[in-house]
Amino acid sequence: MLELRGHGTLKATGNKTLHGIAAVFNSEANLGTFSEVIRPGAFAKSLATGSNIRALYHHDGSALLGTTRGGTLQLRETPQGLAFELALPDTTHGRDLAILVDRGDVAGCSFGFRVPDGGDRWEERGSTLVRELLNVDLVEITLTFDPAYKGTTVALRTLQFAMANLIHCNSHWLEN
Repeated sequence: MLELRGHGTLKATGNKTLHGIAAVFNSEANLGTFSEVIRPGAFAKSLATGSNIRALYHHDGSALLGTTRGGTLQLRETPQGLAFELALPDTTHGRDLAILVDRGDVAGCSFGFRVPDGGDRWEERGSTLVRELLNVDLVEITLTFDPAYKGTTVALRTLQFAMANLIHCNSHWLEN
């Protein structure tokens, strides 16, 4: 069963590159009937296997924005969570999304996953049922205006800002 979750801090660049955190570690999200926490390492196996993970707009399979196999989506775990960089396509979805991110209308992320046997742990904390995600099969990340996890981010940056920070970003990427 494919499960979907959301988060929120999206950023973009003038050269149409988005980056942010698609899933935040150690942050409890209230999903209605239970709360959920993503633990560090939950995406490690998915990233190590070379699976083709997609980037979508609002979980819509027809709104493909990039893939890891195509090299247009890069993913990695950081101490904060699942970081991404996405080169937006020159398509209607890509151009529209760049505008929506730039305006601040789309500022969050979500992700779709499956949980293999032993990949989660449930416990009761008082009257709250809490699920910890320890190992998931990541299928997609998605850019959305309505994330379940409020700590996610997306950003679009100008080309000038990106060039000025290229050395800093590359050294930060290598450090993590």
